[in-house]
Amino acid sequence: MSLTEGSGESRREFPNKSLLLAACAACIGGTFQYGYNISVINAPTVYVHNFINQTWRERYQTGISEDVLTLLWSTIVSIFTLGGLIGATISGTLSVKLGRKGTLMINNTFALVAALLMGLSYPTGLFELLIIGRFFTGLNAGIGICVQPLYLGEIAPTAFRGTMGMGTSVFITGGILTGQVMGLKELLGRDEYWPILLSTTCIPAILQLLILPWFPESPRYLLIDRGDEEGCKKALRQLYGVENCDGEQEDIQREKNNLAGFQAKKPWELFADRSVRWQLLTVILLNIAQQLNGINAIYFYAGYVFKQSGIPDDKIPYVTVGTGACECITALTCGLLIECLGRKVLITGGYTLMSICCILFTLTLSFQDASPVFPYLSMACVFAFILSFGLGPGGVTNILNTELFTQTTRPAAYTIAGSVNWLSFFFIGLVFPFIVIGLQQYCFLAFLAICCSVALYLCLFVPETKNKTFLEIQNDFQSASNRRSADVPAATLSSTAI
Repeated sequence: MSLTEGSGESRREFPNKSLLLAACAACIGGTFQYGYNISVINAPTVYVHNFINQTWRERYQTGISEDVLTLLWSTIVSIFTLGGLIGATISGTLSVKLGRKGTLMINNTFALVAALLMGLSYPTGLFELLIIGRFFTGLNAGIGICVQPLYLGEIAPTAFRGTMGMGTSVFITGGILTGQVMGLKELLGRDEYWPILLSTTCIPAILQLLILPWFPESPRYLLIDRGDEEGCKKALRQLYGVENCDGEQEDIQREKNNLAGFQAKKPWELFADRSVRWQLLTVILLNIAQQLNGINAIYFYAGYVFKQSGIPDDKIPYVTVGTGACECITALTCGLLIECLGRKVLITGGYTLMSICCILFTLTLSFQDASPVFPYLSMACVFAFILSFGLGPGGVTNILNTELFTQTTRPAAYTIAGSVNWLSFFFIGLVFPFIVIGLQQYCFLAFLAICCSVALYLCLFVPETKNKTFLEIQNDFQSASNRRSADVPAATLSSTAI
């Protein structure tokens, strides 16, 4: 394994095995949990409805009304989002106080408590435990999806930061796929097994508690935040190997020297910092778009499209697993391409392809009954849209959250980005049914406008970050901002409006 230093960039033939294992240990209890808990709740829907109905009848000697049942179920599902929002809000503070690794370790407590509560809900006859348990899974996911990418971005060498950062997307999609598979009737997707299914969220938490302690804290956190030079050197040796750690330590030292006298910023302080306004605008825009770009609508329409294509109802869950596998494979592909093509090409290209898919999907849904071929074209559009999302927006967004900021601003940026993402998640879940009722298949024209706008913004205002240190990326943004201010002030105003 070789490492050379030049123009602030590190190059290696292949990452150290210890580095890859550390990334996997972080991801299994981090974003894997997020993806798993999003998908695993779908399989036991009918069984949980029956449990609530039965419990209600035993308590009050009367059947539950359809409206109250719907309200309770929607609360069980949506409370996950509230927990996620709170988790994202406190993630930055925790990552500064406890460290990146320390926060991930403590975060497993929420997953274990959630598993216990949801597992006990059926034997105790308390459906309220499902609501509390789902809140704790959201809290766990909100912290994990912010802190785990932060840890990956800080332990990765510059030349492999994109590939390492793709671990976030790969494990999210892997979690979604695993949740879909576990919910099949051949495994835990049966009436008698649903409490066990919901309590399996403890397994990734236990695995992380067993594996992650063997790996070090983020070297950047140790040196820049804690001033622990010896600890940083020891961590780099374990992650990169003795012969390959000097160049990365020099890079971290340069960043520390540049940030001398600065303390980690709070989220509200970041909004007042003009030096990072374009970076902040970019991550806010990308995290809103990640939820509002139509991917949720595609999954909503997928069952209808599969049914129209002649797939039997009892086989649709298996085809749905195919969509999860499709997104997972695409995330892996993105990980292989990102250091070759760069971040900007992949995410801009992804949003461009999604825009094309929105047009095609609107047309195929509009002519669904005109010819037997259109349902199959719609099904092709479903997979094409998922592939486009996984190839760019699904994976690159989290990497840019890491790369656009330096050590003192990164935790606060993740808090803001995570909060925006969860608020957008909540918003789309709240208003999407009304959008579908009002616009039907034409709702994809609204998603078309979002995808096109984001692709244009990325093309015009976001520089490539491949093989650049965090300081070089910051300088690129500041140089571009200075040019816009000096040469075309009107453009700055119009781009801010975007």
